Amino acid sequence: MDLVDLIEEKQFLGQEFLLWLWYKSEERGGAVMVPELGREILVVFEKHMLLEYGEGEAHEKLVCRGLMTELKEARAGLVLGKKPEQARIRLEIDDHEWSLTFKARLYEFQSVRLPKTETGAGNSEDPAEVEGRLLDQIGLYETAVRTMDQLFRAFLDLRCSPQWPEELGRVQEWVRKGS
Repeated sequence: MDLVDLIEEKQFLGQEFLLWLWYKSEERGGAVMVPELGREILVVFEKHMLLEYGEGEAHEKLVCRGLMTELKEARAGLVLGKKPEQARIRLEIDDHEWSLTFKARLYEFQSVRLPKTETGAGNSEDPAEVEGRLLDQIGLYETAVRTMDQLFRAFLDLRCSPQWPEELGRVQEWVRKGS
């Protein structure tokens, strides 16, 4: 089996993770527990989501976006069997806020907006200050990726546990209520 076949075979995991994370974010007003951190963070699905359905020539995509949609169209698409493939997500940890587009199939990040920091506003061309700003941005980017990894690990731990059927039932009920 080559890499492309493996990706195609396992893409459902990214889609299930994105659906589960969306459910968890709405379950308690955005508060999602990250076991590795030992605390909750805020996860908000913003006004953009891409859903997919079918394979080959019958492959369809549904883009849901807009300020006032609250992703109702996306929730309705879930009822019809469409799967989340891409979403705009905001993460808040302590006083920092990230915004990113997450693509489930390849576990890919796009359009990452880092938190504003004091060092980010500097206009100095001093090499030490430029290096400091760059290292600060790298650290903030790594924090976002690490947090998504920790959320994915929490999902996989649950997905492989005996508690998964119960959690899956709650997710399915949430999907049904959204239509």
